Amino acid sequence: MGAINSELEELFEGKKRVKNPYVPIGALITAGVLTAGLISFRQGNSHLGQQLMRARVVAQGATVALMGSTAYYYGDKF
Repeated sequence: MGAINSELEELFEGKKRVKNPYVPIGALITAGVLTAGLISFRQGNSHLGQQLMRARVVAQGATVALMGSTAYYYGDKF
């Protein structure tokens, strides 16, 4: 496993890594809303499940937009 990590480090040696804490948070929110929606569908509450699926799409879109804006913002700087 150590050899693989050293090879990856060599590949990305010249690149700076930018960490955005909001992307994992957005992914967790998306996964949580998805899980709640699936549970709601399974329990027979299709109206609530549909609302949660719409909320999942919004959360997922916000996460992707955040990823794109972060890449755009840091794209010219590194």
